[in-house]
Amino acid sequence: MPVITVPAPDGPIDAVLDTPDDTGTGPWPGVVVVHDALGVGRDIRDITARVASNGYLALTPDLYARGGRTRCVVRVFRELIGGHGRAVDDLLAARDLLAARPDCTGRVGVVGFCMGGGFALVLAPKGFAAAAPFYGALPRHVDDALRGACPIVGSYGSRDPMLWNAGRRLDAALSRIGVERDVRTYPGVGHSFANRLVTGGASGALLRIAGMGFDHETAEDAWRRVFAFFDAHLSGGAEG
Repeated sequence: MPVITVPAPDGPIDAVLDTPDDTGTGPWPGVVVVHDALGVGRDIRDITARVASNGYLALTPDLYARGGRTRCVVRVFRELIGGHGRAVDDLLAARDLLAARPDCTGRVGVVGFCMGGGFALVLAPKGFAAAAPFYGALPRHVDDALRGACPIVGSYGSRDPMLWNAGRRLDAALSRIGVERDVRTYPGVGHSFANRLVTGGASGALLRIAGMGFDHETAEDAWRRVFAFFDAHLSGGAEG
């Protein structure tokens, strides 16, 4: 999985790119993958590969590229809450890079996890063809923030202590403002149910107590919905 450079307004950043296997030379739709607060680690790289294996050019920009996670995480969260700033510009630059590639159809979606799920919602009205937030925090003044958004497929857990009732609130908001959607709140799972963060030991136990942890069956169903949604709104509307 090669690392490429994304030219962004505040200077270039690194990103990992993966392309579909055994499907010719394209063109393919693109998907920007937005990492969680942990950055571009093994889990997010595996997710990038999964997106690519389903027929999409997958690009994951490193939002901590200009100083590392310790220095950047507070700033990036601040920009998420505000809905603008360097991180948003970096993600839009990643979208533009994908859309301009000769092996891309020009249709680009976005998928994100936790912090990245919040960014997927922020970006939904900003020129993407579809957005897939996994347990993403809702933006302030959600109706106004998401008015004019692209179609959204959202996945939440009913036992998520950090985003209590967020999935149902998102579904209601999108219904009010007329955005096409598939938002599901899964019973019995919490935050990060689609991320393989810790496999065991004391750290894994603490995450489970905090309402976090991977759940294979739920994750597979959520991915099934995401790819069906992307197929309809990215592949289905693309030429070639």
